[in-house]
Formats: sequence, C-alpha cells, structure tokens
Amino acid sequence: MDLDLQGKIENFTLPEIFQLIAASRKSGTLGIQKDESIIMIYFDAGDIIYGYGPRQTFHIGQLIRDRGKITSEQLEEAVRAQAATENTRRLGEILVNRGFIDRADLQEVVRNQVEELLYSLLSWQTGSFKFYENQFPTDEEITVSLSVENVILEGLRRVDERNMVKETIPDLDRVYSISASQAGRTRAVTMQASEWNVMALVDGRRSVNQICQASPMSRTETLNRLAHLKLAGIITSTERQPETADSGSDLDKMVGRLSNLLEDYLTEKAADKISTRRGRVTTSITEATR
Repeated sequence: MDLDLQGKIENFTLPEIFQLIAASRKSGTLGIQKDESIIMIYFDAGDIIYGYGPRQTFHIGQLIRDRGKITSEQLEEAVRAQAATENTRRLGEILVNRGFIDRADLQEVVRNQVEELLYSLLSWQTGSFKFYENQFPTDEEITVSLSVENVILEGLRRVDERNMVKETIPDLDRVYSISASQAGRTRAVTMQASEWNVMALVDGRRSVNQICQASPMSRTETLNRLAHLKLAGIITSTERQPETADSGSDLDKMVGRLSNLLEDYLTEKAADKISTRRGRVTTSITEATR
C-alpha cells in the first residue's frame, strides 16, 4: 500500500478496509466521512490505537462522571482548569493530576469510547474514506490496542443481520476455509462459543448449505455467524478440498477438528498466560487451514 488508500464505502466496505490495513500492518490515520460527520481512526502496525469524531463522541468527562468515577463538581472544576489553559491541556490529564481518577480509570473509559465509536461505524453504508500512511493529526496521551477482528465481530453483532448476510454470503453453495494470517501478523481474536462451533464446521469441504445442516444452531443463526467470521477475515472462500479416505463419522470429524483448534488455543494460553472469561475464548489464529 505505497499509495494512499481511498474510495467510496459503497464499493469497499469498512470491514474490508480495516482488514486490509491490519493485514498489511500499516500505521497511520484512516479518515472516514459521511455527510458532515468525520471520523479519524489511528492504526499502529495494523492494530487500532485510537479514534475520534466530534459529532459522534461523548465528552470524556461526561463519560467518567456517568460511570460514577467523579462528581459533577469535580468535572466542573476540571473543565474550568482546562479553560484557563485555553484548552491546551487534555481534560483526562487534568482529572488524573488532581487525583479525581487514576490512569486505569481513564484508560478504561478511553477504550470503551473508541470501541463504541468503531461499532457505530460498521452500520455506515455510504461515505468516503482515505488512509494517510504514517500520519497522525494529533498526539494522544492515552491510546489503546484493539484487534481489528474483534472490533468487526462485536460491531456486526449489533447491526441488522439480514441484509448483511445476503451481501456477505450470496452463494450458499460456496465452500469456505479458515484464512491464513498475513504478513506474519498474529491475530488475537475473542470469539463466542457459537462462533467457535460454526468455525469448527468450516473445513474447506462443506458448502454453506452443508454447514447449516450440520450446525446445532438454527439456519439463521449459523448464517449470521458465518457472515461475521467472513467479514472479520477469519474465514475465506476457497475451492473445495478433496475428501480424505478416513472412515470417521461427520460428528467425529467435527469433534476432532474442534479439538485441534482448542489444542492450539491451550498451547498459546500456556505460553502467554492468557486469561479467559466464561463463555468466551481468546486465541491467536495463526496461518494455515486444516
């Protein structure tokens, strides 16, 4: 991506844009505009580290107050102190320096603020975008590190599913496989149990229709999960792989495949001491499909 990436959202969806930047491990700013709304997303080596949009983003002081971290009086005091510096100091910095909150509180609010902004973006169907490589319009005191795949998965859980599925998986006879990581990038992906169950059926041999038939969930839910996985770049369309000569049942194959996926996850977990939450698993999906 030697040249600036730019175009219309109608022709190039935001999940695809995010994936391209992440897969190329690019650093810089993605500017997205729709009517009068302008959003700026910062990337560092393919990960999202910050985002802001004046028309979409809540005042950080209000967010901290609404979470019960500070009082209205403390917020007013910090705002007055900021005004006295002609807004040259960030409000979060003032709140921390005055002892109203600690840095962990500020980081949590900033992270949630950026996440909500990104989730709202995924519902945009029109607009324009441009990526400015190695350019950052401002220096942020507090940044985060967000996996593009996780942002896409969670954002898509919040949008209207029907049109999204139809546009993402138009051919139900197509075959999919787990995509390889690109440019040596490790992808830390947090998936729900239902997404794991569907991914275990993606083997490069089953069509979408066959996956729906084998899935323990309803057809609608299975299609939704497949669309999420595809838009997040976790699965990709492929040519059907030849059948192997083993005699195991479909259930045995599915259990074995899921076991292999979980074995990779547990190996990674033991090495990196990654914690998990109930009902959710975090893993690094490396390259290679089975």
